[in-house]
Amino acid sequence: MSQPYFCPNCKTNRSRYNIIQQVSQAVKMDPQSGDVLQVYQQQIDDPFHSPYTGPAYKVQCATCSMVDDEEIFIKAAENYNRKR
Repeated sequence: MSQPYFCPNCKTNRSRYNIIQQVSQAVKMDPQSGDVLQVYQQQIDDPFHSPYTGPAYKVQCATCSMVDDEEIFIKAAENYNRKR
């Protein structure tokens, strides 16, 4: 988060963003009722359950509400600065 952002959607915002922290919780749910049957702790012993490997946080433009990976906003800022 020490690089400039630029919203590629609204193309106006360069300073107002929301950082959304993503905290995953691995669970096994009943397919009919949606009830949580099991909450996995640190070690997932189920061979059919892949652990979460996504980003720790996402970025939301506080002007147009677009939510995406931080890299999208950084690349947009790099392209914006190149065109200037």
